[in-house]
Amino acid sequence: MDDEELTPLERSVLALERRGWPTPGAKERAVREELGLAPVRYYQLLNALLDAPRALAHDPVTVNRLRRVREVRRAEREG
Repeated sequence: MDDEELTPLERSVLALERRGWPTPGAKERAVREELGLAPVRYYQLLNALLDAPRALAHDPVTVNRLRRVREVRRAEREG
């Protein structure tokens, strides 16, 4: 696989993150039904993707938005 290309699963993870979710439960249900992943595994994949330059190249708007959210949550935890 070319280092610049995302796998089909990685593209699906980013596509799922682009969608709006009325409730957290709806997103977890979609993760299980559409991707066949446990939510914990999904978030592990997503977090790794946020650090991948190829993910940023594929979908900069989504990746940058999620990076900002992650940084805010980290800052809140660290107090």
